[in-house]
Amino acid sequence: MKKVTVIALLLVALTSILVKAQFGPPTGEPDVINKRWHAQWITVPNATADGYGVYMFRKTIELASKPTHFKIHVSGDNRYKLFVNEKLVSMGPARGDIAHWNYETVDIAAYLKAGKNIIAAQVWNEGEFKPEAQITYRTGFILQGATSAESAINTNNTWLCEKDNSFAPLVFRTRGYYVAGAGEIRNMALSPKNWQSEGFDDKNWQKARPVGGGVPKNILGAFGTMSGWMLVPSIIPQMELKDERLVKVVSNEGITGLPADFPAKKSDVLIPANSKVNIILDQSYLTNAYPNLEFSGGKAATITLRYAEALFNKTSKGNRNETTGKTFIGRADSLVSDGSQNQKFTSLTYRTYRYLQLSIVTQNEAITLNDIYGTFTGYPFKMNAQLSANQPEMDKMLEIGWRTARLCAYETYMDCPYYEQLQYIGDGRIQALVSLYNSGDDRLVKNAINLMDFSRQPEGVTLSRHPSYTPQFIPTFSLWYIGMLQDYARYGADIEFVKSKISGTRQILDYFKSYQQADGRLKNTPQWMFTDWVDNFKEWRAGMGPMSANGTSAVLDFQLLWAYQVAADLETKLGNPAFAAQYLQAAELLKKTIRAKYWDSNKKLFADREEKDEFSQHTNSLAILTGLASSEEANQIAQSLLTNNQLAPASIYFKYYLHQALIKAGKGNDYLKWLDKWRENIQMGLTTWAETSDVDKTRSDCHAWGSSPNIEFYRTILGIDSDGLAFSKVKITPHLGQMTDIKGTMPHPKGSISASYKLENGKWKIQIELPKTITGNLVWKGKMLALKEGMNQFSI
Repeated sequence: MKKVTVIALLLVALTSILVKAQFGPPTGEPDVINKRWHAQWITVPNATADGYGVYMFRKTIELASKPTHFKIHVSGDNRYKLFVNEKLVSMGPARGDIAHWNYETVDIAAYLKAGKNIIAAQVWNEGEFKPEAQITYRTGFILQGATSAESAINTNNTWLCEKDNSFAPLVFRTRGYYVAGAGEIRNMALSPKNWQSEGFDDKNWQKARPVGGGVPKNILGAFGTMSGWMLVPSIIPQMELKDERLVKVVSNEGITGLPADFPAKKSDVLIPANSKVNIILDQSYLTNAYPNLEFSGGKAATITLRYAEALFNKTSKGNRNETTGKTFIGRADSLVSDGSQNQKFTSLTYRTYRYLQLSIVTQNEAITLNDIYGTFTGYPFKMNAQLSANQPEMDKMLEIGWRTARLCAYETYMDCPYYEQLQYIGDGRIQALVSLYNSGDDRLVKNAINLMDFSRQPEGVTLSRHPSYTPQFIPTFSLWYIGMLQDYARYGADIEFVKSKISGTRQILDYFKSYQQADGRLKNTPQWMFTDWVDNFKEWRAGMGPMSANGTSAVLDFQLLWAYQVAADLETKLGNPAFAAQYLQAAELLKKTIRAKYWDSNKKLFADREEKDEFSQHTNSLAILTGLASSEEANQIAQSLLTNNQLAPASIYFKYYLHQALIKAGKGNDYLKWLDKWRENIQMGLTTWAETSDVDKTRSDCHAWGSSPNIEFYRTILGIDSDGLAFSKVKITPHLGQMTDIKGTMPHPKGSISASYKLENGKWKIQIELPKTITGNLVWKGKMLALKEGMNQFSI
């Protein structure tokens, strides 16, 4: 065998291993990711390739009998909704990039019948109005049967199609950075009725135009793919859909006699001709939902739906429960009634809102509002953790934290659902731990790690967020990515997946090496070196800490030191001691330099820069976390972190690291005392955690980087932590503070872990239950007690 052939076979084998590690085993036909598809990407003739447009596709298939299985693979650009006999069966594709374009696999047998069946797809491209998180190649749709038995459904020129001319974009501009897309203008008179149904007449529709073959990523061949999209199987499930009713009317102008139970129950509301009505509805909590509006009559009436997290005073939001005298500012959809009965509107994509404003202007004909409600959507996480402590405040925080985490989790993690919908590493690390501690479902975690790894640039650094149509660099987030991978290695189940990503951590650290000086410090590292939102505090600018005159920074050096240590731990546990030794050597040099350049022996603190005139909770938290501070110094620093108001304060985001530092310094029994920012959120009427510490003026009301109590109530208070790869060993170190009766359960890759602590007659009754084959240790007041699989009971 020729040497070239051997190398080629090795490359094929390696590619197969990487594909399985990143995307899981192929679904459906065994070779669906290894062979060119028979289906074609199709579009509507004369449709713009990249402009705004909504398109309809139909295919009629005849079946001799109802099948037991009928598996298909489906994707689109930008987005699609797939209907089988008028039933919604799939939405997607899960967001990715051109080089990793997801397709969903669905078994549609349950929706099929003997005889004629209608397969219909709504496909849309938002063009220049698309969300920032939406990457695109061109307008297209593809569907392939998993085997030859389903091949009649394959997309090609036998499919029929048309453009839906009832749609137009409604641009939304607001305070702060908004990139979540436009609203919709819908002219109902131009909307084809029941076009997904069997009875619809499609004889005048056009034949679809093929624009390229379906090509899996790992078989692009010598000339790549002429169709652009490199198809990969989505590793996440379909999003949850669940109807929810709006709760109450907040204000009402222009109409009297609203039903008492409107909108909580379906009720007909008649709005007379030549009227102007403005109704504000309250969901009572923030949600992500598809609005559903049903109405009849009212030809030429205009209906505007606006969506808001909160109402605004002149300069702030104030208490979110208060609406009187405030202004409604929000993304909008606008409809024009065609006068017919039973018109229905559902938005193409979900909307984020607590408050919904319904404005109706009728012309010469009355309109009847038949119903208005939402359909919640999100990643289908299930809460599999429980906590019982007879502490209503803790229950409330867990409820709000879980809601926040769910609203910031769709096909990717998101920083916020209303303003951006972007998956950032800094947010994602905390969100992933919430997922693992509360649900145990690791699929979105692995998807996030995949996407961040795919964003890596030739220089070695990742993008700060991905997918994102516009690249953004926050190199410090690449360092937190290393921590995110280590988190998954500790709490997740798939170590082979971690191994497939470890080369990326090496590339990140190589990138930073190019900006390290002889003494190990970083100097003039380019791009946005974000650490935390520290508002209006001395030399902090746009989230970046103070810099020395020579371009160095303790804030950055500490983050690099932490990353070296985390990477060394990963490499050691994965059996790569040479890399671990290299990182530990770099860390030791950096520790010596940081001590020499930034330690202030008078203040007993580490300064943010060489001039020793700026100090922060960030730098000094990292001094404890990296072990650079001695035990005595850590105790002094921790006291300053709690009492010194001259330190630049950590925001609700970076308090995750601040709290970790305080716990490491031995103050974990006070954890509940540190949650005043969360208490302020509750007092201000928020139902999700705000983006920044200024609750009154925060841009976003929903950022899951603030959901860290949903981790720490289990990891810190109950004390449940991993002590080995894949949670193979457990270390339980409770910090009960003043509590004398608390118990809880959290998911584990092999089952669940429960811990119960109760003080009775001066003795602690402790019960720890571990999954089969899992052992560990209980650390109780400095004493190490062995834990076996199953139930462990102690009386201390």
